[in-house]
Amino acid sequence: MDLNAYDYFLPKKNLALSPANPRDSSKLFVYNTKTDEIFFDRFYNLDKYLPKNSFLVLNNTKVLPARVEMKKESGGKVIVLFLVNTPSVMVRQAHHDKSVIPTKVEGSKRMTILAMVDRKINVGGKLFFDDKNFVEILSQKEHIFDLKFNFSRGKLFALLKKYGTMPVPLYLKKTPLNRDELMEKYQTIFAKKEGSSAAPTASLHFTDRVFDKLEKKGINKYFITLHVGLGTFAPLTDDNLKTKKLHEEYFEVDSNSLQCFKTLKSEGKKLVAVGTTVTRTLETLTNYSSSEVEKNSSRQTRTITGKTDLFIFSPYDFKIVDILITNFHLPKSSLMMLVEAFLQYKGAKKSLVELYNIAIKNNFRFYSFGDAMIIL
Repeated sequence: MDLNAYDYFLPKKNLALSPANPRDSSKLFVYNTKTDEIFFDRFYNLDKYLPKNSFLVLNNTKVLPARVEMKKESGGKVIVLFLVNTPSVMVRQAHHDKSVIPTKVEGSKRMTILAMVDRKINVGGKLFFDDKNFVEILSQKEHIFDLKFNFSRGKLFALLKKYGTMPVPLYLKKTPLNRDELMEKYQTIFAKKEGSSAAPTASLHFTDRVFDKLEKKGINKYFITLHVGLGTFAPLTDDNLKTKKLHEEYFEVDSNSLQCFKTLKSEGKKLVAVGTTVTRTLETLTNYSSSEVEKNSSRQTRTITGKTDLFIFSPYDFKIVDILITNFHLPKSSLMMLVEAFLQYKGAKKSLVELYNIAIKNNFRFYSFGDAMIIL
């Protein structure tokens, strides 16, 4: 894999530091892979471009204010980004590493969570939310720390809501939005299930107006959940490229919905994946055997749960996704590689970098608060 094939230059003026207002007034880059045509429009006109025989699948994860300024025992301050639903790999490895004390996970009094920290901290030390609540630093693997705490996961989420800020990417550090504005703007209007360390940004453009117009056209919407974690923040590593896997992220999908998707597809309907998170989740599930689906399903809630480390890059045979709505992503990222793979799967004549350069020339805004692209 040549990462240089996914590189491009973005002028500062094309970096979106705040979202469009209203959010559905963001620009829409439409690329028809069959005709090689490009159209520019506004997101509130999305219904004009989706075929009547299509249906949407969106990610209803809810972002927690997981970036917190905490105090070290010395009194110094440190910024901690809690990766609230990234599986704690280091805890599993602890049993094979005598330098790390194994720690029990969910269901016991001592629980663990992974985090990223903006400066040096020492394994064995403590980081304080306030005078009563703290986490202990269990271990370190490169820039990721494993933290343990002696209270419930629910209390941890409550502490994050009290003291934390929204974990917007570092390139948004100059955003003019304050904490309360970010709590609203860096969240989809249909966010429901708490657990993400980042927003599913392709969904930030949707409004009730957009959904109403789609409904009038007969285009229904469905929801799955993937909690965005470490993979969003970590750059691609040699290990990712060698193993062809990304960091795991947790997902939940209603088994009835999954069956519905398959039925609609068999009827000739087109599945519109809103974002790379939806794409990875659904493509992961299509690789599950019927026994794996049964194994990961709850009979009481009819929910399929699991973790995906799927790394989609060219060439890739997409099993279920027909149309993709996505944002404009960082250079040399796994997200760019997924979108490029989709373009190649659709037989596109233009590469993603070519499309990005066209977008830049036409003043499209990039990244989390930027504009949207739809690939037909």
